[in-house]
Amino acid sequence: MQINIIGAGVAGLSAGCYLQMNGFETTIFESHSTFGGLCTSWRRNGYTFESGLQWVLGSGKSNPFYQLWSELIDMDSIRFVHHEVRMEIEVKENHDIFGEKVFHLYTNLERLEKYMLTIAPEDGSRIKKLIRTMRRMQFYEIPPMIKSVPQLLPWYRKVLFIKYLPLLIFLNRVKRETNFSFAKKLKNPFLREAFRLLFDGDEMPLLILTMPLAFNDVKGTGYPVGGSSGFVGNLEQRYLELGGKIRYQCEVEKITVVKNQATGIVLKSGESIPSDVTISAADWNFTLFKALDGKYVAKTILELHRQQKLKVYYSVFMVSLGVNGSFMNQPHFIRFPLSKPFVSPDGTHYERMEVHIYNYDPTLAPEGKTVISISYYTRNADYWINLRRADPESYQLDKQKFSDLIIDQAETRFPGLKGKIEVTDIATPATFQRYTNNWKGSVQGWLPGKNIIAQSPVKTELPGLKDFYIIGHWTIPGGGLPVAIKSARDVSQIICHRKKVDFKIGR
Repeated sequence: MQINIIGAGVAGLSAGCYLQMNGFETTIFESHSTFGGLCTSWRRNGYTFESGLQWVLGSGKSNPFYQLWSELIDMDSIRFVHHEVRMEIEVKENHDIFGEKVFHLYTNLERLEKYMLTIAPEDGSRIKKLIRTMRRMQFYEIPPMIKSVPQLLPWYRKVLFIKYLPLLIFLNRVKRETNFSFAKKLKNPFLREAFRLLFDGDEMPLLILTMPLAFNDVKGTGYPVGGSSGFVGNLEQRYLELGGKIRYQCEVEKITVVKNQATGIVLKSGESIPSDVTISAADWNFTLFKALDGKYVAKTILELHRQQKLKVYYSVFMVSLGVNGSFMNQPHFIRFPLSKPFVSPDGTHYERMEVHIYNYDPTLAPEGKTVISISYYTRNADYWINLRRADPESYQLDKQKFSDLIIDQAETRFPGLKGKIEVTDIATPATFQRYTNNWKGSVQGWLPGKNIIAQSPVKTELPGLKDFYIIGHWTIPGGGLPVAIKSARDVSQIICHRKKVDFKIGR
C-alpha cells in the first residue's frame, strides 16, 4: 500500500517512520532542498544560524514525550543543554529591588520560588500557588493519553481515562489565566512588570510558560546541541533506514480526488503520482484552498477565513550574526527595553529587543566565536511577502535598512558588537513563507488564544474526503514539535486501524 506524504518537516518525517514500521510504503515530497520545514538551520561562511528552536519537550525521561521521540530516534545519543535561567527580562522602570532591573526566570522551581519570595514577600501566597501549579503538572503521569488515540479505543479502555478527570478539571480551571491577569493580582511593581513582559509585552495564556517550566525543573525540556538540523537530521536518517523515500525539490500542486476519495498528487512539474492514502504535513491554507480547491472545508472555517478572523502565530524578522567573540559572560536569552523605540517598515512599533546568544552551543560557530540572533515579531507579514513579490528592489532596501537599525540598537547594549560581526544573515516573514510555504510566514501555526486548550479549526480529517489526513502544527493552536510528532503518531494509528494492521513500534 502506497502512502504519499507532503512535507519533510518533523510531522512528515515522523509519520513516515511510523508507517514504514508498520509495513506501508511511503514517499515524502518536499518542495525545499532539505528537511526540517520550520525546524531548520542553515550555514553561512562557517556559522550555523538557527530558525528558532530553543528546547525540545521530552528531552528527558521526566516528560512523556521522551517516550515518543525514543520510538523514532536514539535520544541517548543527543546531548541536551538545560539552562539554569530560562530567560532574563529587563524592566523599564527601576523599582529599587536590590538595585536590579533584570528579572531572572530560573528553571529550578525551588530556586525560582525563593528568588520571587525574596523580591516580593508581599505576594507570597500567589507565588507559592504558582509554584504549586507547576509542581502539580509534574505529578500527573500521562503517557497513556499521549500514546493513545481515544476514538480508536474500545469503551472499556476509555473508562480507564476517568483517572485523568482531575487533570482535565485542573487544566480547565487554569486555562484562562494569562500573564496579564496574573500580573494584575501582584502587589510588587517589579514582579508585576516582569510578568507583563514575559511574552515581550503581549498577553498570552500563562500555561505557555508554566508547562515548560514545570519540566525545565526536572530536565525535561532541553536544547539539543547542534540545533534544529542536527535534531531533525536524526529523524530523516531513521526514516531512510526504514526504507522510506524522500523526493526533494518536488513541489506538490494538487491532490487528486476521485469520487470524494484522495487518489494521489500532482507535482508542479506536471507529474501525477497515485497513492492509496495521502497525508499533508504542509501548510493548511495551501492544502485546503489550493491543493484541494476549497472543496472539503467546513462552513465555519470558510467564514472565519473570509472575515480573516483566524489569528495566525506571529512571523518574525530575524537578524542572525556570526560574531568574533565568545560572549560567555552574557545571558543566553535576554529581553530589554530599547534606548529609543522605533517603527519597522511594516508599521509595527517596537519598544524592546529580544537577543538570543548561542554561547552554549559550540557546534554553531568556529572556536572562540558565537552566533547571536535578534528577533522581532510581527502580525504584518503580508507587507514583506507582498513587497518581495511586487518590488524586489524595495524589499531588499527595506530589509537592509531595518537590519542596520536593529544592529545599531544592539550596539548600545553590547558596545563593540558591530566591530566583531563577520557574517550577517537576514530572514524576513517573506523568507519563512518562501522556504516553508507557511501561511503569512507563521512560525508556529495558530496563535493560542486566552483558552489555551481550545481546538484548532483545522481537523485531521476533512468532511466528505476519504483516505486523506492533515498533520502538523496547524492541528492544535500553539503548534510546535510536540504537536508535530503527536499528530503524526495519531494518524499513523488511525490508518493502521482502518487498514486492519496492528500498530507496532520497531523496525
